[in-house]
Amino acid sequence: MFTRIGLFLLTNLAVLVLASVVMSILGVNSAQMSGLLVMAAIFGFGGSIISLLLSKFMAKRGTGAVVITEPRNQTERWLLDTVARQAKAAGIGMPEVAVYEAPEINAFATGANRNNALVAVSTGLLHNMSEDEAEAVLGHEIAHVANGDMITMALLQGVLNTFVIVLARVVGGVIDSTLSGNREGGGRGFAYYIIVFVLEMVFGLFATMIAMWFSRRREFRADHGGATLAGRQKMIAALERLKLNHGQSTLPTQIAAFGIAGSTAKKLFLSHPPLDERIAALRSSTVV
Repeated sequence: MFTRIGLFLLTNLAVLVLASVVMSILGVNSAQMSGLLVMAAIFGFGGSIISLLLSKFMAKRGTGAVVITEPRNQTERWLLDTVARQAKAAGIGMPEVAVYEAPEINAFATGANRNNALVAVSTGLLHNMSEDEAEAVLGHEIAHVANGDMITMALLQGVLNTFVIVLARVVGGVIDSTLSGNREGGGRGFAYYIIVFVLEMVFGLFATMIAMWFSRRREFRADHGGATLAGRQKMIAALERLKLNHGQSTLPTQIAAFGIAGSTAKKLFLSHPPLDERIAALRSSTVV
């Protein structure tokens, strides 16, 4: 909890300092900036928090995941028992456990509360992984929940959204005012909104890079947590098995960052580190 709050406060402080510097350089008065910050925070955090609160519902709808209430077979019984054991060891409430139809080896965890989360696995994982490998994957997802990664990601995304909204409008106003020759009424015409839109796209790309960098750091922690709960060799074996999955995923974009499979995107936009790096990190760790 302290780590999440510390990250949130430090990032907010950085945004405020940067906003103050930009405001001073571009000659924006404090009253204008205060109103802009309030508006940006409402919209920036609003979408992020709503997404977090709806994450379980959207994940179930997006993947067609079916929550296991009463085990229908031995595999489902094993899934429930394994998640229950790992959740108890991690000190969190029992998550909902679900299975969704997909050919690739994948799993994800989501939810707004570490004591009321969802852990889902694909049918491809159940068909192509051994119990030891699947146990490690479940440990990885339980570690995500125990680390509060969903909440931390939402807070970080809210700060980044706020930053993008503020900076795009401050810089856009200055550019439009300059292009209009500082005439009376300049800076809020149609051109201004076009400029702001373009700047939001550009700054949004940089914000995405930051979010994905954090996501990659988070994956190493979840791998370590999975190794702690299931064993290092099982976690390594699970990642080795993933290398045969060709890096493809059918997870919806809003929860793809919480899966276990990698991506074929460029490195700066990867939500997961390359599997070889994750395996190397585990081999050099002290977890048994």
